[in-house]
Amino acid sequence: MKETKHFAQTVLDMAADLGWMVATAESCTGGMVSSALVDPAGSSKAFTGGFVTYSNQMKINILGVDSTIIDTYGAVSEQTVKAMVSGALNKSNADLAVSVSGIAGPGNTGTDKPVGFICFAVQAKGDATARYAENIFSGDRTSIRQQATEYALNLLIERIKQEQHG
Repeated sequence: MKETKHFAQTVLDMAADLGWMVATAESCTGGMVSSALVDPAGSSKAFTGGFVTYSNQMKINILGVDSTIIDTYGAVSEQTVKAMVSGALNKSNADLAVSVSGIAGPGNTGTDKPVGFICFAVQAKGDATARYAENIFSGDRTSIRQQATEYALNLLIERIKQEQHG
């Protein structure tokens, strides 16, 4: 938890230095990334809000993800998280967003993807395309979600650093 707080504060400080607002689009983390970002006092200086779109229908209705993307590639896919992050940017008018979708477990996934498989996308407003990342985390459901939250925060930090260093 201590790392999560540090990462969240770093995102907020770095984004504020650029005058950027951050948004999130979350599925399996269920708002944990947003929660981490609103935990520090003064978070409103750089965090505009988050979308918890756990069901496919919410991804479609709230973020504008095309249903054919989910039907073709699944909710846990590069294509879906890229559409989610694009939707978060468009719906929030944020400067930077991150999206998360994955399989936190513990049971049968119903797909060929293992428990702990999480997809991420991060994108700034001026980027031609989102940066995609994926990882397989181990542990129980809570641990997987916590690790995914920290990973998402680190993706935001990496993208802000890229902006700072041209």
